[in-house]
Amino acid sequence: MPNSKLVVPIPENEPILSYSPGSKERELIKKKIAELKSEVIEIPLIIGGKEVQTGNFGECRIPHNHNYLLGQYHKVGEKEVKMAVNAALKAQKKWANMPWEERVAIFRRAAELLSTKYRSLLNASTMLSQSKNVFQAEIDSACELIDFFRFNTHYAMKIYERQPNSAKDIWNMTESRPLEGFIFAVTPFNFTSIAGNLPTAPAIMGNVVLWKPASSAVYSAYYLMQLFKEAGVPDGVINFIPGSGAQVGDPVLADPNLAGIHFTGSTPTFHSMWKTIGGNIEKYKTYPRIVGETGGKDFIFVHPSADVDALNTAIVRGAFEYQGQKCSAASRAYIPESIWVKLKDKLLTTIRELKMGDVENFTNFINAIIDKAAFNSIVSYIDYAKESSEAEILVGGGYDDSKGYFIEPTVIQTPNPKFKTMEEEIFGPVITIYIYKDDKYEETLHLCDETSPFALTGAIFANEREAIIKAKDILRNAAGNFYINDKPTGAVVGQQPFGGARASGTNDKAGDIVNLLRWVSPRTIKENFIPPTDYKYPFMEEE
Repeated sequence: MPNSKLVVPIPENEPILSYSPGSKERELIKKKIAELKSEVIEIPLIIGGKEVQTGNFGECRIPHNHNYLLGQYHKVGEKEVKMAVNAALKAQKKWANMPWEERVAIFRRAAELLSTKYRSLLNASTMLSQSKNVFQAEIDSACELIDFFRFNTHYAMKIYERQPNSAKDIWNMTESRPLEGFIFAVTPFNFTSIAGNLPTAPAIMGNVVLWKPASSAVYSAYYLMQLFKEAGVPDGVINFIPGSGAQVGDPVLADPNLAGIHFTGSTPTFHSMWKTIGGNIEKYKTYPRIVGETGGKDFIFVHPSADVDALNTAIVRGAFEYQGQKCSAASRAYIPESIWVKLKDKLLTTIRELKMGDVENFTNFINAIIDKAAFNSIVSYIDYAKESSEAEILVGGGYDDSKGYFIEPTVIQTPNPKFKTMEEEIFGPVITIYIYKDDKYEETLHLCDETSPFALTGAIFANEREAIIKAKDILRNAAGNFYINDKPTGAVVGQQPFGGARASGTNDKAGDIVNLLRWVSPRTIKENFIPPTDYKYPFMEEE
């Protein structure tokens, strides 16, 4: 429509379905789970729109029943990485030159397909392969990803309509070009929405992408590729290349056409990638954009004026939803003595009530850890606390991997604010509590700020406004997402753009226009309608 200035509608957040007994969505999700469990699928690479088999297989298993095989996936090698780079570069010019509103239409269609036809499929595949209960799947693989598609397409319009001022006889313009080369999207296991957003945010802006999903989340990622295909994403724009980190990452980071990294994962992996890019910097055709969201050691800080019931709920949900496998999960808490006296029994009683088990039993609050390696890592912290004279396990501490990777929600109390589990990221259902004297509020705020290298999320619980103001000030750089009287998890696209700084990442705010600006390179254009015809300036004239 060359003679139209199109407007992308102002988005609204996708409503969360309840899945209450007797609801239509509950019936549909149970049918879809049964359907997915009825067959073992084979997942190919998808390069340039074509299915590619390597014969080097990885497995997709159910974390809460690891003897159950959902599928096998072909793993990429160096040869297939080169194929993917070539396919992306082949698709690049046509995709970049497509009118922006046509690209937007594709991803707006993806949002509507996910809201309807694909909702139960993506939710069921996430529940099974990543052991999320139905609510955690619904807010992730359905609602948040739908929101990413709707809001990012609206932000794209906002970027394209931003134009500079023009003087008399001059027209100044800005063109927001996609980056030269390809984007490497590396996505985590714990959020299907992130797996969908990291490759598509750059693609919306006209970039082509190589996408490496986490090995433990290839199953749901494969169904995302089906969604992209049906929505109309052209062949080669997003290339699906699951495999081990080194097999994929080494050849990708060595390619001179690398234009950017869109990453969510561990801090050590991000450090390694950044170092590799730095070492290769002279090889690249352009300086790669590096966007990453990494770890967290997220806190709940409590003032003596806090509401105990609200605090209790925030700790339970913030620390233990999705088994604490969120980079934003509450992992340490600073509680004054006067509040702890009121909170302790209530908190421990609530945690003992939490049911743990299979995601197909909708009464379970706690499900399984993602895999054996994660299970062993979390257990090592619990065992360390059990053996330490500086820690006491108040509740939980049990674990069992005989059928699924189950770890009880665990609360550790320590008198040492620099205890290992107060400082290091655990990424599991474990929170450590430090009790401080009521008159040490400001001093302990500084302690919280200085304890961890991470700065992702944090929360302050207080009803006294001066206490909130003081916490906001002292903890200004301790969290990229800061919550007042709320748990430090559950950021909503368009409401709380997500990301942190320090060792938690580049803070390029997923779910905000800030992120999309990273995937374009502006060109400023000046047109002079009446150009000068004489080199002389008025000041040069004689008296």
